[in-house]
Amino acid sequence: MGGPFSPDEMAEIVRRIRREGGLPDNPFRIDEVRYEPQGDKLFIIAHDRTDKSIIIGNSYVIGKLREELGVRQLTVYSTLDLMIKRRKLEEAEGLVRGTPLEFLLPIIEAEKDFPPRRWPPVRGDADVLVFLSFNARALMGFAERLGLRTRVVGIEHTFPRMEYEVIDAPIRWLFFPEEEGLAGLASEEGFRLVLADFGRPLVSAGGVFLLNPFRLLHIGFFELKYLFGFERPAVFEPHDLIEFITSLTYDGLMESADGARILWRMLRRRWKGRRGR
Repeated sequence: MGGPFSPDEMAEIVRRIRREGGLPDNPFRIDEVRYEPQGDKLFIIAHDRTDKSIIIGNSYVIGKLREELGVRQLTVYSTLDLMIKRRKLEEAEGLVRGTPLEFLLPIIEAEKDFPPRRWPPVRGDADVLVFLSFNARALMGFAERLGLRTRVVGIEHTFPRMEYEVIDAPIRWLFFPEEEGLAGLASEEGFRLVLADFGRPLVSAGGVFLLNPFRLLHIGFFELKYLFGFERPAVFEPHDLIEFITSLTYDGLMESADGARILWRMLRRRWKGRRGR
C-alpha cells in the first residue's frame, strides 16, 4: 500500500520540523508510509524503535506533523513492532483453534495486515460475561462489535458512568482480574466465556474460556482509545495502577509517554480528591 508521501519525502518533512523546533539532527530511517482514506489516517513505519522515537520527538514532532499534513490521525510504528505483532497473532491462531472462539480467526488474519485495521464482518454466537476492568470501554466495544450477548459486572464505584451489575471482588481485580474467581462466577451463571483485562491472552479453566482480546490481538492502549474510547476508573489503588501500567509498557501494549500521562492524570485526580475531603 502506498501513501501520499514516499518515505524519503516524509523523512525530509520530519527533519525540517525537528530543525525548526531546535531538536538535534539525529539520523533515522522510514521504511514505509501508509494512508487510509477512510478515517483520514496516516501511518509511518520506522525502521526500528530508535527511529520511531526520533520521528515522534517527545510528541512535539508528531503533533507538528499531524497539524501540517492535516490528517485526523497520525501514528508511528516500527518494523519491529509489526514483526512482534505478527508473531503474537500466529500464537493467537494456535490458541483459538479447536475452541468455541474460532470465530475470531478472520479477525486475527486481518490484524496481520495492520495498519490500517480492516476487520471483516464477524459475528460471534456466544454469551459472554464482561468484567469491567481497566479497559472497560474497549471490552464493551469489542463485545458489541462482534455481536456477543453480554452480562456486564464490575466492582462498586469503579465506573460510575457505566451500567453494570456490582459483584463483591477485591479492588485489585480492576487491574489484575483473578482467573479462578471469574471462571467460578461464570460457571455458576452458565457462561463459557469471560472478557477482562487478564494477564494472559486466552486460558481455559473448568470449561470456561478467559479472554483478553487485546492481548490476543496485540492491540495497544493508544489504538484501543481511538477504536472504542476510554473511561478512567474512579476508584483504584495507586500501587496497582503503577504495576499495571508498567506491565503494559513492558509487553509493548502501551507507549511509555502514554503510560506517564495516565499515571500523572489519574494520580493527580486522586490526590486532589483527597485534599478536598
